[in-house]
Amino acid sequence: MFPTRIEIIPSEGIVERVAAAVAPSTPITVTCLPHHGVGRTVRTATQLAGLGYTAIPHLAARSVQSRAELTGILRNCSDAGIGEVFVIGGDRKHPAGPYDSALPLLEDIEQYSSGLIRAGIAGYPEGHPFLDPGAGVDALLAKQHLASHVVTQMCFSAPRILDYVGLLRRVGVQLPVWAGVAGAVPRTRLVSLAAQIGVGSSLKFLSRKGPLARKLLVGDHYAPESLIAELKSQSARLAGIHLYSFNSLDPTPSGTDHGSDIKGASRAN
Repeated sequence: MFPTRIEIIPSEGIVERVAAAVAPSTPITVTCLPHHGVGRTVRTATQLAGLGYTAIPHLAARSVQSRAELTGILRNCSDAGIGEVFVIGGDRKHPAGPYDSALPLLEDIEQYSSGLIRAGIAGYPEGHPFLDPGAGVDALLAKQHLASHVVTQMCFSAPRILDYVGLLRRVGVQLPVWAGVAGAVPRTRLVSLAAQIGVGSSLKFLSRKGPLARKLLVGDHYAPESLIAELKSQSARLAGIHLYSFNSLDPTPSGTDHGSDIKGASRAN
């Protein structure tokens, strides 16, 4: 079976919703938004871990206020049985503490956890509005010795994701890659979020009457089944699917309750 994990936003009541809708065998990652801070993310992840889920909190470097806070986070994760985090730079304009990017945070996680907590890092097949062209691949090369895997930004083109995997392999990044795929969401909403979340040309095709739009649009809604099927056909090149749920936990991909707490969901190194 091709592995899939689900990303959620730590909004009010989400732990109960996950428990009601998602099997404990499905790993859950918990995003970190600038206006929430890291604390809410870690609390949600530890609550899910207590219910038997493999929970993976996102740690945004620019939202960590101090090294003391980081050691507390790692201690809480260890106590809850959480052995993996996902490290990003985050989208705060100014760092809240000593970390202005993911690399120094990864270094401290490695040191403070004695290597016992693994860390995933972000990849950008279509670039990112906060990064110079080419900087994303250079950053992965600098960080891969501290990381366990790469999760791509949300992308709507299987060839673009696979080309990106090929690029990483050519430049020497050998980490497993999880393909970031959006769950079902209204098309107009995805288009409006494009600038915020760093999604480029593959999303723009959804506003046109081309082959990609015909494959991924059902009426006025985006449906990911054909994209996921295409990625599964290349499973030897991918670690699995990372599903951006927007807190839509309907067991069918056509669900439309996506939550409203999206602002700040983009990621940078």
